[in-house]
Amino acid sequence: MEITKVLPDDCISLIISLTSPRDACRMALLSHAFNSIADSNAVWQMFLPLDYIHIISNSSSPPSLLSLPKKDLYFTLCYHPVLTHNGDMKFQLEKESGKKWYMVGARALSIQWVDTPRHWTWISLPDSRVAKLKNVGRLEIKGKVKLNTLSSNTNYEAYFVFKLVRDRYGFRHTPVELDVSIEGTAAGEMRSVILDPPRNMPQQAKERVDGWLEIEMGEFFNGFENDRTVEFSLREDHDDQPKRGLIVQGIELRPKHKNNR
Repeated sequence: MEITKVLPDDCISLIISLTSPRDACRMALLSHAFNSIADSNAVWQMFLPLDYIHIISNSSSPPSLLSLPKKDLYFTLCYHPVLTHNGDMKFQLEKESGKKWYMVGARALSIQWVDTPRHWTWISLPDSRVAKLKNVGRLEIKGKVKLNTLSSNTNYEAYFVFKLVRDRYGFRHTPVELDVSIEGTAAGEMRSVILDPPRNMPQQAKERVDGWLEIEMGEFFNGFENDRTVEFSLREDHDDQPKRGLIVQGIELRPKHKNNR
């Protein structure tokens, strides 16, 4: 049975925009009358970040992206990340909520000795450059992001995204320490993990759908303190055992969900 409207279109549009992208998609199926409103630019504009024009305009994406209907733009940003910050970071939207999701690429991180060819080398991939470890004794990778880059009033998780090549060495028995904290606050809980555990130990890293591995570094809450930064680090400086075979894609910051993987 077709559901008819009893409120003006602009009132229905406002009500739908105060729900969620998932709810808007469901309401579009209620009737022909609701479809045009639930799919309208007025509704989906509200699900996009306030600074989406600035983000896209300063990305490597073509300007024509901004001419898409707002619903199409929303789902394009969910499924097709755009390169920002001179190609050193990737931006996308979390499909369920429209919250911002960033990959801080290896080029945007501070990696000790990364510009010394005997220690690290850069590898070019279709949409990024990754750092491959050739040989170091001590490992340190750091990064930071301004909180106003992310969605406010949101719990985030940070993940280290990496691969280990077949002839890797130095990560099987030596733990690395992971830390995530907000500038000016007490240090977060330090996590100690094994990137390449023996077969008789639980695997702490998880394989992603893109073939990379990820391991959780920690989490943080981004309130409304826009002038601060979130800082994250990975280090192993307890011994000088040689290490090689680690490939660093970056550190991913994504909204946390109750059922997050």
